[in-house]
Amino acid sequence: MVHDVNKNETTHADTARTVSHGVKSLIVLGLLGSVSAVLGVVSIGPDSESGGISAAHASPVPPPLAATLLSATEFEPVLGAPTQTSDTLKRRETLTELVTRLGAEPSDAAAALHTIYEKEFLDPRRLRPGVKADAFLTNGKLTALNIKADAERNLFITRTATGDWTASELKARLSPTYHRVAAPIETSIYDAARKLGAGDQQVVDFASAFAYDVDFQREIHPGDSFEMVYETMVDERGTPVKNGELVFAKLNGRALTRGFYRFTPSDDGIGDYFDEKGESATKFLMKTPINGARLSSSFGNRRHPISGYTRLHKGTDFAAPTGTPIYAAGNGTIERASRYGGYGHYVRIKHANDYKTAYAHMSRYGPGVRAGKRVRQGDVIGYVGSTGASTGPHLHYEVYIKGKPVNAMSLKLPTGRKLAETPEMLAEFELRKAEIDAIRSAQGAQLLASTAETNPPSP
Repeated sequence: MVHDVNKNETTHADTARTVSHGVKSLIVLGLLGSVSAVLGVVSIGPDSESGGISAAHASPVPPPLAATLLSATEFEPVLGAPTQTSDTLKRRETLTELVTRLGAEPSDAAAALHTIYEKEFLDPRRLRPGVKADAFLTNGKLTALNIKADAERNLFITRTATGDWTASELKARLSPTYHRVAAPIETSIYDAARKLGAGDQQVVDFASAFAYDVDFQREIHPGDSFEMVYETMVDERGTPVKNGELVFAKLNGRALTRGFYRFTPSDDGIGDYFDEKGESATKFLMKTPINGARLSSSFGNRRHPISGYTRLHKGTDFAAPTGTPIYAAGNGTIERASRYGGYGHYVRIKHANDYKTAYAHMSRYGPGVRAGKRVRQGDVIGYVGSTGASTGPHLHYEVYIKGKPVNAMSLKLPTGRKLAETPEMLAEFELRKAEIDAIRSAQGAQLLASTAETNPPSP
């Protein structure tokens, strides 16, 4: 959804009258062809990640010094030409320190930034390194700031004629489109997808769709191939600003060949990935309740590394760095969350159908984890550690059915929702599937055309 920065749009005449305070030779907006030309000066031009802003998203009536920034060359020499300095936020640096580093007085930097904090445009406690700031100074005095809050939003702060500060939130007008990537896997899906333009989130979503069927550490082989179709938000120039939801995922491999469509049934509003038959990718339990881990010990009899005795290893061990999140394998209720002998920090969850899962050797528990709490599949219940009888950081994961331990890696798990059981929802899904297949076809044709232009046939 697109939001206007100010409901009362600024007219050229309003702006010209505002700028006329003591400035005789300036005709501001008569020289500016569009609002996008104005905003280009505050780093929202075609080279910016956020792209252009339409006239419907112009900032409120700018005070004189804001107008100075927009058409500085037309002002009389006594005002001096504004200079622009830019840089990004470093680790352990505050935004005030960054703006001061760009040449502003600390008091001016703090006062200017207070306006965006006061309007809750930005939470200074959640700032991450890499946020860009543009400082505009006239005769060494800070007159305006542009803070790139995120890929689609800029915060423009200007000094008024009375010396106060005012802030505007400038949002790009974004439109959804789709992008398709498909390739053979040489090293990993992550490497291949990232090289083709997909982001981390799209790869995570892809892995989540197949998490119940494929072990990505051991069941992906060179020569396997994948396909992703995901939403991409573009600005008015067609420049991609950010990637969105993964709508299609397909794996063609030695272990599995299957495709999933993203679909949200109207009867429950819960989005999920469904195969071409309308069967949910979600299983009753996750095959591996941890990401990026290495299977270090399988289910079965083995010689215990500490006691030296040969006995049944009731679970599966996943080696991973300390602090790696551990997820609830399925919906259920926590039966125990405490230290438990050689298991160290331990959590046991009771699921439906007489299933239970257990997680051991954790370094600490997840937020709010305690006995009696209900959890949903994928909730963080703890973090990898080496507590109890453990020789190194890993997750020891157990699955029980009617009190008996079973091998989680070979377990045939009950499936999730089947849309065929609800004819109305299956009909909705078929329509969405046809839409996504049309997108795949169109994107595939574009990809082939682009490849032909890049690599024309030999004469």
